[in-house]
Amino acid sequence: MSDNPAAENEKRPQFGTRLLTDADDVFKHNAWDHVEWDEEQELAAQAAVAKNSSSKMETEQKERFQTDAPKFWDSFYGIHDNRFFKDRHWLFTEFPELAPLETDSAKLQPRSIFELGCGVGNTILPLLQYNSDAQLKVFGCDFSVRAIEILRSQRQFDEKRCEVFVMDATLDHWQVPFEENSQDIIVMIFVLSAIEPKKMQRVLDNCYRYLRPGGLLLFRDYGRYDLAQLRFKSGKCMEDNFYVRGDGTMVYFFTEEELRGMMTQAGLQEEQLIVDRRLQVNRCRGLKMYRVWIQTKFRKPL
Repeated sequence: MSDNPAAENEKRPQFGTRLLTDADDVFKHNAWDHVEWDEEQELAAQAAVAKNSSSKMETEQKERFQTDAPKFWDSFYGIHDNRFFKDRHWLFTEFPELAPLETDSAKLQPRSIFELGCGVGNTILPLLQYNSDAQLKVFGCDFSVRAIEILRSQRQFDEKRCEVFVMDATLDHWQVPFEENSQDIIVMIFVLSAIEPKKMQRVLDNCYRYLRPGGLLLFRDYGRYDLAQLRFKSGKCMEDNFYVRGDGTMVYFFTEEELRGMMTQAGLQEEQLIVDRRLQVNRCRGLKMYRVWIQTKFRKPL
């Protein structure tokens, strides 16, 4: 990758441009964008979810997973270290706001970006590496102590430009090293889905509180009927569309209507809300895998 990802992304095809127009070509590439589901596939997905969620988890067991969520994520990162997730260089394509085109840092206003649920830095590290803005300040938090330890140990981590800390984002009041109305951008990538549904609105309300007027919330997460949801076995459902994985971590699958409602209730204004339906294929095994993600951009009014 070049030293200027924004310029490179101008040349690179945007996500969403590889369209499958001939079914016979399905195994020519690893992925296809904007794949429309027919009625049969939609009904099959609904049936799979109805089956795996027909038996809900007992209250005592459900509370244990929710109470011990930080321990399960600590265990996850203890096993996988920084090897599980790939660095998200695609963020500069999907969210060019993270890589401004202006190359003269002297002309840029100081910016502050906060990532909620930063994990081991798969968003923060590319941001630090490829954004040359000397005035950029990056903050990140995660409720896994182990994840923050791993992030701080990475050679790309720059403590002069970045501050990371442990925090439970579901708390009413955030303990953060910056003021309310101060963040230009807040990033949430596959984070809200890991939170108990009844606490999600509180998280978004706090995002609104800490964004500056005109600030932007960049969001990407799992959509309803994603392959991951259809693969759950019976007994893993905590409540509708909310599951616990085999490693004890939790995941929710959203609709665009749900997200729009929560974002709007928080006071944010919609700039983008798209459902990214993608067909991924395993050409060696001849497998088709349908993924569903939701991507949004919501802004705090001036």
